[in-house]
Amino acid sequence: QVQLVESGGGLVQPGGSLRLSCRASGIIFRVYAMGWYRQAPGKQRELVALITSGGSTNYADSVKGRFTISRDNAKNTVYLEMNSLKPEDTAVYYCNADLHSGIVPTSYWGQGTQVTVSS
Repeated sequence: QVQLVESGGGLVQPGGSLRLSCRASGIIFRVYAMGWYRQAPGKQRELVALITSGGSTNYADSVKGRFTISRDNAKNTVYLEMNSLKPEDTAVYYCNADLHSGIVPTSYWGQGTQVTVSS
């Protein structure tokens, strides 16, 4: 069974930095796109950043220039480096991966990790 396990969330002051990690484990034949989403209280889940298996990236306008997504294909792991954090970045951050572990490719989600930006 495939699992996505996130780590790295926490409390940080405005202007600070955090690094999130997410590792996919289980029987995995191939990992396609991996990404990070976030959901703030009372709001819909939104895409933060996406990275393809080839390394192409896409970012939400609100995080461009501050966040960097990367991946280690050998470890089936995706990272999100977050700099110059703002209070409006406060949310639960979810890892997502499209991967092939059986008959057809399937999208998987992590359990979420809380990021709180506050002084």
